[in-house]
Amino acid sequence: MAIADKLVLQRQRHLKWRALDRLELILMMLCGLLCFGFSLSVSADIVTRTIGHPWLWLQEVTSTLFIYAIFIGAAVATRRNDHLYLTAISEAMHGTPRLIVEIVIRAVVLGVAFCLVWFGYLNYLRGFGSFRLPSGTPIASLYAVIPLSGLLIGLFTVEQLVNGIRNGFDHPEPTDEDLAIPPISTSAPAGAQP
Repeated sequence: MAIADKLVLQRQRHLKWRALDRLELILMMLCGLLCFGFSLSVSADIVTRTIGHPWLWLQEVTSTLFIYAIFIGAAVATRRNDHLYLTAISEAMHGTPRLIVEIVIRAVVLGVAFCLVWFGYLNYLRGFGSFRLPSGTPIASLYAVIPLSGLLIGLFTVEQLVNGIRNGFDHPEPTDEDLAIPPISTSAPAGAQP
């Protein structure tokens, strides 16, 4: 069995929660839309200010899209082990020491997720007393994504803990030979007419 096939099988073994795969895909698409909308609103803000007719509400839209993209992106990055994760320490270890370090790291991430949920919810409730100008929208609309992000980060971290404790946290990396693309022969076959 090729190393690439082994990696695919191991990835499938570690990602048993297929509903979370779909959730991750949806969140990734949402992040893409949020980033596109952010870029579009910044561009529109620049253009309207340059022509002398600024749309002041664009700043509200821009800040909302930016904040939502950051917190939803943090949740997706947690699922992919790209964020809030200390890989340099754990990847240098194997066996029981790695298991302990991986569990401690994820316990810290769970603590961060709890803080996001708890304090994000408190800020959300307090946000109904302040309003954004010029629309008059409660600032709670910005804070709503913080506890949601904390819940998602916690969910993805629990998934990683369960999979890691059951199957181990070691993930073999593909060798450079498996990643190399073979050269394409550009010479004409023997006996071919030019």
